[in-house]
Amino acid sequence: MTELLFGKSGPKDDLVVRSARVIDPGEGIDELLDVRVDGGVITDIGLNVDSNGHRVVEGRGLVLAPAFVDPHVHLRTPGREDEETIASGTAAAAAGGYCAILAMPNTDPVVDSAAVLGSLIEAAREEAEVPVGFLAAITKGQDGQQLAEMAELAEAGAAGFSDDGRPVVAPGLMRRALQYHAVTGRRIAVHCEEPTLSRGGQMHEGDVSAELGFGGYPSVAESLMVGRDVALARYEGQPIHFLHLSARESVEHVARAQAEGVNATAEATPHHLVLTDEAVYSLDANVKMNPPLRSADDRHALIEALRDGTISTIATDHAPHAAHEKDVPFEEAPFGVTGLETAFAALNTHLVTTGVIPLSTLLERLSAGPARAYGLEPPRIAKGAPANLVLLDLDAAWSVGDGGFRSRSSNSWLLGETVKGKVRLTVAAGRVAFES
Repeated sequence: MTELLFGKSGPKDDLVVRSARVIDPGEGIDELLDVRVDGGVITDIGLNVDSNGHRVVEGRGLVLAPAFVDPHVHLRTPGREDEETIASGTAAAAAGGYCAILAMPNTDPVVDSAAVLGSLIEAAREEAEVPVGFLAAITKGQDGQQLAEMAELAEAGAAGFSDDGRPVVAPGLMRRALQYHAVTGRRIAVHCEEPTLSRGGQMHEGDVSAELGFGGYPSVAESLMVGRDVALARYEGQPIHFLHLSARESVEHVARAQAEGVNATAEATPHHLVLTDEAVYSLDANVKMNPPLRSADDRHALIEALRDGTISTIATDHAPHAAHEKDVPFEEAPFGVTGLETAFAALNTHLVTTGVIPLSTLLERLSAGPARAYGLEPPRIAKGAPANLVLLDLDAAWSVGDGGFRSRSSNSWLLGETVKGKVRLTVAAGRVAFES
């Protein structure tokens, strides 16, 4: 099979994590254990495991879980290296507990040719602190007019296909893209937006937009396209992945499709799971994103779908922007926020410590769920598995922004907020990628 994840090569690590609470929902583990890693591979799990002369990491009072996978990251390379690079973005991912990420193709130039993809893969092998895969564009230039050379791109190592940020408006073109799954085996991931309904929208269309006088982006602009793409995936008998859902009606379309046997997966972002459009009263451009923050009812629907598995994946949609781009009036600012370094803490703080969802559900939706959505091997804590591990301090409180970010950009929706839950160690592909 074609390799889909690329990172630095080098020696793998030997270590023992001692006396941690090991949680792996997929393996049915939740108990105090030691875990030993030999040459980047998990070789022993149990009590009083022989350290084999390795470095010992004290895990008492901490949680050891499968490391996270983020299938929706913007690395801004090529074209906007001032905002992010492969090196800085993967360093941010490691600090957030991620052992793998997938990068979106809306770069300059767009990742729509084997040449551009090949240069990114080559750079990743030199710079990536954690393995990174690259999605290629569905259409040339992401302009929605002509399919990219999908078979050639898959052969060159594309991890999937998306015109992220831009919908594939023409139904016939979307149908042909889905048909290509039978050739490439790569997931088609869609940003659902009906542009004639969303045009001019700065935020969710509702009471808050009316009060603030901002152009509204109605939830039906998303859900209408979700319904269309569900129908096309059902007709073609091909899988489909829905990016960053934000609306109750979108969730309902996906749930019905899954009940009818359609292979549809979906993701939600931390900001849509935590915030509502009322956050825009602050006029902070760091809460401006596409799709926009929606109503409390929409947020509740996303959380319920996360809990019951309709939404199997949490993705950050990490979208770095230069400070001067966000330091403008709300309506002039670009859409997008960062998220790699704060995702676990934000969701642990707002959903787990408040009793909204169990910790095990959060861990699964950050790790195995995203991996399976793209056909990647899920991280797991099992003998013989590659070491992809995250050591978490659930009780550590910290203020977002203090001490800076490893990302080149700081347009976080959490700036100044105190959150609970800190990554102490990340092991990615058998190598220690981050420690704090």
